[in-house]
Amino acid sequence: MSYYFCIVNTRDQPTFELEFGTSKQGGDGVARFSQEARELNPFLIHASLDYVDDMQWYTNQMYLKRIDHIAHAHISAYLTPTSTRFLLLHLPHPPNTAPIPPPQSSTSYSPYGAYTNAFPGTSFNPTSSVSSSSTTTSSRGGLGNIGSGGGGIPNNPTSPQTEEAVRLFFTEVNEIWLKSIMSPFGGPLEGIGSPVFRQRVVAAGKKYL
Repeated sequence: MSYYFCIVNTRDQPTFELEFGTSKQGGDGVARFSQEARELNPFLIHASLDYVDDMQWYTNQMYLKRIDHIAHAHISAYLTPTSTRFLLLHLPHPPNTAPIPPPQSSTSYSPYGAYTNAFPGTSFNPTSSVSSSSTTTSSRGGLGNIGSGGGGIPNNPTSPQTEEAVRLFFTEVNEIWLKSIMSPFGGPLEGIGSPVFRQRVVAAGKKYL
């Protein structure tokens, strides 16, 4: 799984952006978006803000779960009490797998579907439903176990394990963010350039995703 995380303030301006990859199942934590996807990620995040704005009136939950998707990429959202939005775009693929380059003569290439043929002959299928993948309880009591259908955190953004892991990631980042905006030198509308903040978000990503 490759992730693009963005914090958007109440003026719909990004104040923090981070790309990272899964650290589960031997993942090295490096995002493997294609160049095309990298350029499109901020636009997809911005386009999903309308869904967040609509959903906030119908729920009292801060974690809104998955709110949008394009091809095999999904976007999850978290709404803070100050209406700052945390958005996470996740693109499933086998750990440490590079995207397939676009064909020279094709006009239907999708940067968010570039991994679907990466492992021909294997069971990896990011579009498989949650019900088709079996899950088990971790021997270590943790999250993100893989069923026979590839339903764990690095592969399936629709699995209950992934949704719970994303919730825990958002919750920890929210705590880090609250400490950051309490600084007299910043605020919820300001960009976050602190290397300590970035390191702690990266650590939360490694811990849960």
